Amino acid sequence: MGIDDKFDAKGDKLKGKVDEVIGKVTDDKSRVVKGKAEQAEGSLKDTAADVKAHLKDSAERSRDDRREDTGTL
Repeated sequence: MGIDDKFDAKGDKLKGKVDEVIGKVTDDKSRVVKGKAEQAEGSLKDTAADVKAHLKDSAERSRDDRREDTGTL
């Protein structure tokens, strides 16, 4: 989770953009579609990494709040 997921997502987006551009330059429609699909996959991974980070932060805040309520640290 975290930075590795973000790098993986960014890599998919970049690779997809490269494939899309190469497909457009070479008039290879299937490569354009493949590139767009890779970019979409990267976007989904990016969103998933954000959700995981948010859930982890929320869980930690909740755990900290419970500890404060019970007086334990």
